[in-house]
Amino acid sequence: MRWLALVALLALPCAAAAMPCRTTSFEGHSYTVCEAPASSDLRVFQQATDGQPYGSFARVDTALADDGKMLAFAMNGGMYHPGRAPVGLLIEDGAQLAPLVKGASAGNFGLLPNGVFCIGNGAEVIETRRFAKAPRDCRYATQSGPMLVIDGKLHPRFIPDSDSRYVRNGVGVSADGGTVVFAISDDAVNFAEFGRFFRDALKTPNALYLDGSISRLYAPSVGRDDFGFPMGPIVGLVVPRG
Repeated sequence: MRWLALVALLALPCAAAAMPCRTTSFEGHSYTVCEAPASSDLRVFQQATDGQPYGSFARVDTALADDGKMLAFAMNGGMYHPGRAPVGLLIEDGAQLAPLVKGASAGNFGLLPNGVFCIGNGAEVIETRRFAKAPRDCRYATQSGPMLVIDGKLHPRFIPDSDSRYVRNGVGVSADGGTVVFAISDDAVNFAEFGRFFRDALKTPNALYLDGSISRLYAPSVGRDDFGFPMGPIVGLVVPRG
């Protein structure tokens, strides 16, 4: 019996690694959460080898297969123009495809402060103006907005009882910088509710809104492969194809 218990205990890390996503609830709303160590192979996907946007989870996964890799999970990774070009900063594999946008602009992206999700030596969610003053060495990066949580505080322009409700997705990083947390609401929520989920449930002192209404998730571990119109930036965790 002790031997069986030891085998089961040793198997737990592998099981956890194979199941990076889970569903949870907070304040009466359901969310799907996917986590990865900040040191893992997280990437932003935008431009395929033919020069066109990837546009779909399936196309990213097919491209990764050539290197013996696959997506463990992925979601839409930032706002984009009608032609699927990114609205703000986009860095893919060290190449800057779109510049940082520092000023106010229309829509949710321009609801300042907005921010940048940077993947380099670890990962960080950082407010845009701070990033502009002290740029990070990002191998991958996507800019979006608004910030959901800034140094433990909700975005100052969020309205607690707002009736603007959508399925929304975002990303945060744990206080110790060791874990990146992605989340998508399974039902419609407003900004304040989504921000509180990151701050109070996921305990991320900084979190960034990625998008709403078109939010989609690919997560085989929980049976999710959302479909819809072609996307712009995609962010995901890459693992060996097993």
